[in-house]
Amino acid sequence: MTKIAVNACTGRMGQEIMLAVDKSRDVHLGGAVLRQGHSWVGSLVNQQFPELTSKIPLVDDLSSIKSDVDVLIDFSMPEHSVMTAKQSAELSIPIVIGTTGFSYKQKQEIESLGEKIPVLMAPNTSVGVTLSLKILELVTKAIGNESDIEIIESHHRYKKDSPSGTALRMGEVIAQALGKGLSEIAAFDRCGKDAVRKPGSIGFSAIRAGNIVGEHTALFAMAGEEIEITHKAQSRQTFAIGAVKAACWLVEQPPGVYDMLDVLDIK
Repeated sequence: MTKIAVNACTGRMGQEIMLAVDKSRDVHLGGAVLRQGHSWVGSLVNQQFPELTSKIPLVDDLSSIKSDVDVLIDFSMPEHSVMTAKQSAELSIPIVIGTTGFSYKQKQEIESLGEKIPVLMAPNTSVGVTLSLKILELVTKAIGNESDIEIIESHHRYKKDSPSGTALRMGEVIAQALGKGLSEIAAFDRCGKDAVRKPGSIGFSAIRAGNIVGEHTALFAMAGEEIEITHKAQSRQTFAIGAVKAACWLVEQPPGVYDMLDVLDIK
């Protein structure tokens, strides 16, 4: 049985992942990690989260539970994820990272740890989104050069990064299928009078409203017809279940950098 530790366990996704682990018969909660100095340190999981059955103590130091953990799942903030990934590498603990909003340098720092441990980076751990990425690749190769391509994403009012990590990943997949780098053809800002579409660009639009969990659409507009590929997440449990699936897969892998396409074996 895979022993999973959850970092940033008080966050929205941290709680959802612990719930997914708690419901599964195939995995076990090996650790619940708080930020340093949190007042809950030492109390039991089920005391602070009554919906869970686990009675392990909450901790603020991953090294204190190393022997109880096979893999760590981290959905936190970019700076904290980098620090956590480095500690995981020092402790030889594989890590699944679902955090978004990384800078290029931060991504490089994390990817370099793949020389020591298995690292899985996924801006979206949904199985459906992963399948959508594969579909986007196929559609782009077929009609990408004949289409005006737009990516539209919607999230709740509290989401900090924009465009979302998933929207950027969709853009990267499309750009790669076109033989380009996303930075070459992305259009993030069309404010002002000179907003005419540039041929070959990928436009991005972001909506932040209410409690929207996550919706992503890639639009391919051609002369006389349009194709839309849309994914809508109805619950954060979707991402939590995918993260647990990824964690169980990752513990069987050698050191390296992976993504959800590897988990589903559809690269």
